[in-house]
Amino acid sequence: MTRTTPPRPLDVEALFPELALYRGTTTRLHPRPGSPEVSASSVGGPMLWPADEPWPVCSEAHGRGQGRKPADIRRHRRVLAAVWNREEDPGPTDEERGLLEALSREHRLPGVSETDVLPLIGVAQLYRRDVPDLAAGPDDCDLLQVFWCPFNAHGPSRYDLDLHVRWRRSWEVGEVPASPPEPLVVGAARFVPEPCVLYPEQVVTYPFAGLLPKELCARIDAWEEEAAEDSAEPVAYQYDLSIPPGWRVGGFASWHATDPYPMDCPACRTPMRLLLTIDSSEWDGGSGSWRPWEDRRRPTYGAATPTEIIVGRFGELNLFACPTDPGHPHRWSIQ
Repeated sequence: MTRTTPPRPLDVEALFPELALYRGTTTRLHPRPGSPEVSASSVGGPMLWPADEPWPVCSEAHGRGQGRKPADIRRHRRVLAAVWNREEDPGPTDEERGLLEALSREHRLPGVSETDVLPLIGVAQLYRRDVPDLAAGPDDCDLLQVFWCPFNAHGPSRYDLDLHVRWRRSWEVGEVPASPPEPLVVGAARFVPEPCVLYPEQVVTYPFAGLLPKELCARIDAWEEEAAEDSAEPVAYQYDLSIPPGWRVGGFASWHATDPYPMDCPACRTPMRLLLTIDSSEWDGGSGSWRPWEDRRRPTYGAATPTEIIVGRFGELNLFACPTDPGHPHRWSIQ
């Protein structure tokens, strides 16, 4: 099944013709739970990783000996889905509540130090053939792979994420490991993605309003204020007309949680471009106009959070790449 974004509530370029100069495209990935193959683009699916190449690990010293077991997290999700999907008497029984409580417990691993080997979790892999807006990788690489450490314990604040981004040529990979390494425990269930197949769809997008020329931004703000007064369900540039919610590749980053700030390459100082957005939800109450036609009869709860990943306080992570040299270090921001 494909996923189709409904037409926008109105033609924003008819209202503000100058926006045609800033028009871009982004590819909505539309992840949905499934059983992706290693040869497919996916979120949380098997990674095309050479069996003879070391699996990426977290190299930063931090606590890693207490948390939930990934297997318990996955079983908890399966049990919870089953009990609420029952046609008769949905909801957990006393026995199932006990099981869910047991599966939610944290475990302590005696003797684990802050520098013990900690395998990273594969978050997503994207093949260029599947994603129109995927930026060109270094040396004609056609596959982007993103991993992260399953603990918020990095950087000066000791509460940051740590990502590992890898480009590779898929045709050079031979045998892959039958059972890739996995952390014994993770800091929270939100770091463990549910395996999802993707339904990429390219759509039109426009920049975050705060990055447009001041005069144009002011006119958009005035129009939104007037629309809010005249309609019980007003259309908004930010939520309905510019940047779609959900996992997406390319286009423009949203800065709704902070003021925009420079995102320059740490190696050459070139302004970076959005590579990938990892979002906690595919739509919410404020961005429901982006809900695909195929999902319009499904409840927002559950259907809008297919990957089970939560970024920050139910926000999104924007991953940036250098347009001059994609081999330069990546940067990211959380909104």
